[in-house]
This record gives sequence, C-alpha cells and structure tokens, in this order.
Amino acid sequence: MSPQLVRRAIAGTVAATTVLALAACSSDSAEASGSGDGGTETVTIGTLRGQPHFYAPFLYEEYAPEGVEFEVVVLDTAPSLTDAVISGDVDFSITGVVATIASVAQDRDITLVASAADGGFGFIGGEGIETVADLTGKTVGYIQGSAPEIAMRLILEENGIDPSSLELIAVPPPEMASALGSGSIDAFFGTEIAVSLATAAGANELTDPYATPIGRVNLGLTTTGALIEEDPELVQAVVDTHAATTEYMADNIDEWLPEMVAEFGGDQDVFESALDNFWLRADLSEEYQTQVEALADAMVSLDVIDTAPTAADLVDTSFAPDA
Repeated sequence: MSPQLVRRAIAGTVAATTVLALAACSSDSAEASGSGDGGTETVTIGTLRGQPHFYAPFLYEEYAPEGVEFEVVVLDTAPSLTDAVISGDVDFSITGVVATIASVAQDRDITLVASAADGGFGFIGGEGIETVADLTGKTVGYIQGSAPEIAMRLILEENGIDPSSLELIAVPPPEMASALGSGSIDAFFGTEIAVSLATAAGANELTDPYATPIGRVNLGLTTTGALIEEDPELVQAVVDTHAATTEYMADNIDEWLPEMVAEFGGDQDVFESALDNFWLRADLSEEYQTQVEALADAMVSLDVIDTAPTAADLVDTSFAPDA
C-alpha cells in the first residue's frame, strides 16, 4: 500500500460501525459529560472489546472517585476511537498513538493525558522464513495505520528491504494468525493475540520488534484540549482512575483475566502469553515522550504525515503519575 493510502487509513472518518456502536449506547456523550441525578457525573470512554490491553475501562468503576461513573463505549479500530473523541461522541478513549499523532498533525483536537499499554508487537514468519532477509518476494500482513506498521517499515528500511519487493496486505488483527496458518500470508507484523497464537503454532519471531527509535509505544489515554480547559478536575479524576486500574491490572492478572474471558470469551492461556508481551502503564515519562516524538518523526520520514508534532503538541503531562 502506498504512503498516501496509509494516510487515509490512519486519519479516516468514523466508520459506520462506530456510528452503530455509539448509537447503541444508553446516552450520548453530551448528556454523559454533564452532571446527572444526585450530582453524579458520567464519563464515556471508548475502547476495544475482548482484548486485555484495552480492558482497563471495564474496571474503572472499581477505582472511580465518588461522584464519577463510567460508561464504556466499544468501537472497532484505533482510528475510530480517535475520531470519536475528536467529534465529542465520547469523552475519553484508549487508542493508538499513531492515530493520535496523525490527527494532531491535521490540527485536530486530541491530546494524550496518560499512557495505557506498551508493546504487543511481533514480526512473525511462517515456515521457511526465519529472518527479515527471507521476506523478499513474500506476502506480508500488517495492520494499517498502527504503530506496528511504522515499526515494520523502519525495520525493513534498516535491513535494506524495499517494501515494493514485498506484497504487503492489510489484514484485520483478529484474522492475522489464521491468515498465516492457512498460507494466505507468509509473514506478518502484527499485534497480540495473533503473535502468541502464531508462535504457539510453530511460527518464527524474525527480529526484535522494539529495536527501533519508537520502542514499545502503542496505546494511550486521550481526550480533547477543550475538555482539559473546561474541566481539568474531571480529567485528573479520570487519569487517577486509569492509573489505579492499570497498576492493579499489572499486578493481578490472575484476578481480572478470568473475568474478561468469562465475559468476552477466548483462550486464557493465549491471553496470558500475550500479556507477557504487553506493559500496562499510565505515566508519561521523558523516555515515553521521546519515543512518541520519534514515532512522529518516523511517520514523516515514511510520508505518512507532512509535519511531525512535538511532544508538547501531543502530550499533556499535567495529570499523569510520575514514572
């Protein structure tokens, strides 16, 4: 896929599935972000369904301060989560940093107020593919508009491989492992749980997926600058809730993961393997900000965006806990 098509995929408008998901909510964000009966304030937060690194919002109620409650809105992709925040359909979302950078580069109003989950990447080869050099002429699956895609392109560049020498195919994350297993693709640069499923079936990890300047940066907690200006106390309450939740999740996988599996289904052993490749967090350390800037710079060098936003453009460090 050309960089121009990548641009469209990253910064595209809210998909019909997003609209349907939002329409299914019991109340819209305009109502939710105001005070309700008895002085309770309902905050809407977007996330993805049934994935452990996106699961924190389902546990926010356990750590919410008095007077704040959460309504979780399930969407389908990181770009749709980003769009939902910008449009005001949700107040906050756990979403991809790449989609956030692309939006800020277009002067859209969205800001990272906490990190959420690092990592979850894997560069995986099928039978007979053991190194990055073996990919020439092969069909490689990737996730359009994602941090793993940027990492993949950086790794190909570092290994002197022209992407045009590969057949790059955008594959939805839930289909990645099965596409490799069926032979539809020869390799993929994707995310968990596809990485754990594929390696458990005998596939090869081709290289360290984090050995680029962007490191492990993947997901963050976002809201709008408008909401930060209008109600910084609410933003602080949400970030504090998020920080307490991610800290609990990192230390107590055996408690919450069975609950997630019971609610959404899936193989608990695979999820446990996947979580070994994720780092749940909430801080916005200097290293994190440097990696976010490196990601923005990489997006420029790969012609995904025209101008790289700085960390100051992308991140508001006023609310997140110290590293």
